Amino acid sequence: MINVERIWKRLQELSAIGRTEDGGVTRYSYTDLEAAANEQVKTYMEEAGLATGYDAIGNLYGISKGKTEETILVGSHVDSVPNGGNFDGPLGVIAGIEVLQTLQEQGQELNHPVKVMAFKDEEGSRFGLGMIGSRAVAGILTPEQLQKQDAEGISIYEAMKSQGYDPEKMTEAKLENIKAYVELHIEQGKVLETAGAAAGIVSGIAGPVWLRMKLTGEAGHAGATPMNQRRDTLVGASLIIAEIERIAKQYPELVATVGQISVKPGGTNVIPGYSEWTLDLRHVQESVRDEAEKAIRAIAKKVASERQLDLEIGEMQRISPAPCSESIQQAIQTSIEEEGVKPVTLPSGAGHDGMQFIGKWPMGMIFARSLNGISHNPKEWTTQEDVEVSTRVLYKTILTLDQT
Repeated sequence: MINVERIWKRLQELSAIGRTEDGGVTRYSYTDLEAAANEQVKTYMEEAGLATGYDAIGNLYGISKGKTEETILVGSHVDSVPNGGNFDGPLGVIAGIEVLQTLQEQGQELNHPVKVMAFKDEEGSRFGLGMIGSRAVAGILTPEQLQKQDAEGISIYEAMKSQGYDPEKMTEAKLENIKAYVELHIEQGKVLETAGAAAGIVSGIAGPVWLRMKLTGEAGHAGATPMNQRRDTLVGASLIIAEIERIAKQYPELVATVGQISVKPGGTNVIPGYSEWTLDLRHVQESVRDEAEKAIRAIAKKVASERQLDLEIGEMQRISPAPCSESIQQAIQTSIEEEGVKPVTLPSGAGHDGMQFIGKWPMGMIFARSLNGISHNPKEWTTQEDVEVSTRVLYKTILTLDQT
């Protein structure tokens, strides 16, 4: 049914474009390397008998024929993080093409057209704004966002123009009459590996809240200030961070990460008078995430008060979680069970293009097992066997969606 050797060959061919010394890949959006990758993918789409093209902002698409106008959308991306892996993104695009090529070889025409897309800049590595292509498809990309610049001062708008696209016509990239969106992606974690499952059902994409927490106390001489007279912000921060971990463990599937911390004045013999740190808090249910955030804010306020420290909490960003469609989850589960794989449902802690489609049309995701949970790294790996199983799951899921 599925020609996994063809998928594997295409993955390897694509990985040569932007390859790094240690076997990874660097392909930033709106660069010649990404353009070359898209052109390579376009040849695969043509081999699959798809009508191909680029929209106004550079999303590549290939579409099959159907008996109705309502379209099933399948996609992912081919841009990468710096020195990233070869499966994050490309697997979803190439697997989608393989499904349609298999159907063509079988002489099978679906009721609905299926559109495979390679979305522009999912990662956000170049401009600090991810999911540019899917935002445009959803009709929510704004002119203000196009003014964001890369490290060399080049804006998204300018980068689009330099690659021959027309940002002035970005509204033409918006899609309508979409029946559903499905994406196959590597897990980027260890849940499936731990469960011994080649593929999994994604329950939803966790929405992050990013907070910046600051404590102000009083710097002082480390030798001359008695312990009971100190207003040490680093000790206060340590207590709050420990409480963050304790609170997070009370909520299944909630994750909390303190990724940055800084202390001032920063001297070996100086009591820290100022400390700040970031908090990334995620869950697929907004109510659960917000309840945990409320508890964290309360305990932080309590610790600051007890230790006579001034607390400030600022919000850096707040993104709503994106629950996957229950009907698509069921279709994926049935497909997985037909493959003889134990059904495992798990959330995605990482962001994906499908987040942009919530409220627009039903969205679902299939995860393929990741070796050791490694991603955004040249060691990122999904076995050929798991690629085959997960692509067959995508194939069966699309057939189910086409018939419902």
